[in-house]
Amino acid sequence: MTQTISSVRHLAQIQPVPRPAPADDYIDVGAHLATIWRGKIVVLAAALLALLLGVAYVRLVAKPVYRATAVVKLETQQENIVALDSLFTGMSGNASEVNTEVEVLRARTLMGQVVDALDLRADPEFNAALRQPGLPARLLAGIGSGPGPPPDDPAGVRDSVISALLARVSVRNVPQSLVFQITVESEAAQKAALVADTIAELYIADQLRMKARAMEEATGWLSQRVDELQRQLEAAEAARARFSASTSLVSAEALQQLERQIKDLRNLIVEADAAATEAAARVATLLAAPDRPARVSLAGDGELTRLLDRIDGSAAAARAFDARFEAVVQRAELAADRAMQQLEALKATEADLQRRVSAQADDLIRLQQLSREAEAIRLLYEHFLTRLNETDAQRGTQRPDSRILSHAVVPTAPAAPREFLVLAGAGVLGLLVGTVLVLWQEARSSGFRSARELEAATGLGVLGQVPLIPERGRRRTLRYLARNPASAAAEAVRNLRTSVLLTNVDDPPKVIVSTSAMPGEGKTTNSLALAQNLAGMGRRVLVLEGDIRRRTFSHYLDGLEPIGLVSVLSGTVTLREAVQAVPELGVDILLGEQSDTNAADLFSSDRFRTLTADLRERYDFIIIDTPPVLVVPDGRILAQVADAVLFTVRWDSTSRAQVEEAMRLFQMSQQRVTGFVLSQISPRGMRRYGYSSATGAYAAYGEPYAPT
Repeated sequence: MTQTISSVRHLAQIQPVPRPAPADDYIDVGAHLATIWRGKIVVLAAALLALLLGVAYVRLVAKPVYRATAVVKLETQQENIVALDSLFTGMSGNASEVNTEVEVLRARTLMGQVVDALDLRADPEFNAALRQPGLPARLLAGIGSGPGPPPDDPAGVRDSVISALLARVSVRNVPQSLVFQITVESEAAQKAALVADTIAELYIADQLRMKARAMEEATGWLSQRVDELQRQLEAAEAARARFSASTSLVSAEALQQLERQIKDLRNLIVEADAAATEAAARVATLLAAPDRPARVSLAGDGELTRLLDRIDGSAAAARAFDARFEAVVQRAELAADRAMQQLEALKATEADLQRRVSAQADDLIRLQQLSREAEAIRLLYEHFLTRLNETDAQRGTQRPDSRILSHAVVPTAPAAPREFLVLAGAGVLGLLVGTVLVLWQEARSSGFRSARELEAATGLGVLGQVPLIPERGRRRTLRYLARNPASAAAEAVRNLRTSVLLTNVDDPPKVIVSTSAMPGEGKTTNSLALAQNLAGMGRRVLVLEGDIRRRTFSHYLDGLEPIGLVSVLSGTVTLREAVQAVPELGVDILLGEQSDTNAADLFSSDRFRTLTADLRERYDFIIIDTPPVLVVPDGRILAQVADAVLFTVRWDSTSRAQVEEAMRLFQMSQQRVTGFVLSQISPRGMRRYGYSSATGAYAAYGEPYAPT
């Protein structure tokens, strides 16, 4: 007993220290999983609803979509039709060309050809103007989704059909290959295969058409070029013929013969020059002879030698000698003149030949230039003429750069919607939505679910934990407690009674005020139940209805007279006349009455204090049921005459903000709340939140005792 008393004192007097808040980066996974498990019904209901919506979508809303795929291979190993590589060679197959071909396959131009070939403008699947709009379409149109093209605009209608076709076509390049997969989705299986094959065929036909166009353009260009080269060749041949006719040049061999003649002539000139020089030197030598013997020696003439021998004083011989020497000199001068004339003649001949050779060399160069130009034009003309003939011969033999590997197969089953995936996704989405809903509801909850939470939030002890009484109606509640004294609710009230009495063992409280933050917390039920329990101990108990505004006691008890506290304070009736006994509870009741006087003023009066002192003398316990603290100040005024203040908090309902505000009001009035009563605890809720297995007291609330 002593240990129990000390425990209750500790509960009532020591303020528990709130647990430290977890770190911001800490997530209690176990708590979240427990919350989700508690809300498993909501989660499963959301999943079931999502599955039902998924089934409705698959079976009623979604249209089956069929998917067909045609496969095309890009050809890179092709022989050139002609040598004009830039026009007719195959593709190299590098990444840029592969990506280019993917875009070509999705080009609006090709899609336009498919639309025209299959007349998709008359197909309601692709032409939205031909479809009967459903409810979603009408709703979208109502909120301004944008009008389609007018029916009298063929170009606009064709563009919209091409866009619709593009939305249903996908082109994929198989990695590390030159293979393209053309996939088409349609509401009809055969249509999907037909469109895929048509795209592949028109793609290849477009390649042939482009090559044929290039061939035609090349042929026209080659023909034009051949004609131009032919005219240039004819003009070059004519120019060479005219130049050849206008010059005296026989041939290059004749020019070479003239050059040999010049060489021989130059040798003769050298010899003639030497002879002329020698003859001039002889004349000079003869003229320079100092005497007759020297002249005879230089002249080398025998006649002069004979005349020299006969001179010996003969004047006639001397004259004959001089005349002979003069003749010798004249002959030498004549020979020198002839040699000089011959040299001049040879030089003149050389100069003439040199001029002839120079002139003919220029003519030869010009003739050769004209011949080379004519030959070059001839070669170019023959080259283009050969290519033109080859192009004409091979016209119509072009091969496309791609070929169809496999035609599209008509699908036997729709590709979408895939019922299993839709339902699986709907189920997962429902689970997620249900989980989020449960976590959101848990996050929004600001009530108290355990005594520990309430104590940690306020620093005050919880004196009692009263479960939800399994009866409907206030009168039945009290009758249930009276008829089932061994029930969990009755045991909870007894525990509350014990805790209240042990708050002060030496001087137990006589005047007990029962209040709450808001209406509907269960304070009146707790007041009457506590009074009933105290009366069961053989004590004299009075319950005073302090809520004179609402006067709720009449909802619990039958046969009460309409007199009470206000009549006593006004002196109309005596206290003995106003107090009414309730045999079923074993207590006395002093009701509240309607009054024009303000309730706060009434409870603040000296007459009420005098009445309270009188009641203390008459009864062992006086329980005053007050209005909610956050609504009117009556509860704080009545607490001034109380020995203990019980503050009722409804389980998982009263918010933390309401309790904190009520405690603030009591603190401002310098009044102390003795303890809390956690009321209307739901046994199922406690088990759902995981407290029934963790705490024995909570488990007791889940299983009622057998009635006595």
